[in-house]
Amino acid sequence: MVQQKEILLPSFPRGFHLVTDLVIRELGLLPESGLLNLFIQHTSAALSLNENADPDVRRDLGSFIDTMIPENHPLYTHTLEGDDDMPAHIKSSIFGASLTLPISNGRLNLGTWQGIYLCEFRNRGGRRRLVATLMY
Repeated sequence: MVQQKEILLPSFPRGFHLVTDLVIRELGLLPESGLLNLFIQHTSAALSLNENADPDVRRDLGSFIDTMIPENHPLYTHTLEGDDDMPAHIKSSIFGASLTLPISNGRLNLGTWQGIYLCEFRNRGGRRRLVATLMY
């Protein structure tokens, strides 16, 4: 069986944000076993799975990726939507638009220190939409 649901995340500032609890709350009751695919419907944000305990990890990821892919690079020609837009597209392509997660015993089967990140690459990206597809 397959079920789909749209999840509308609140607006977050630029950075890496732990959204595991928001996603779980929106999903409601999960099947005993299966898979959850999360897909973000945007080209300037991404999803990632990473450290859920120490917020320094999220800050370090932001610092590193902003240094690696800076704003106002002379090679950018797509500049009409703001200085943060083209770098956001590049970052989104690197991190990716979807995650597939196992469901076991009615819960997401994440590792002890794993959490779902919204990677917001725009200064003001607004609310972000996810498509959650449950397969069981």
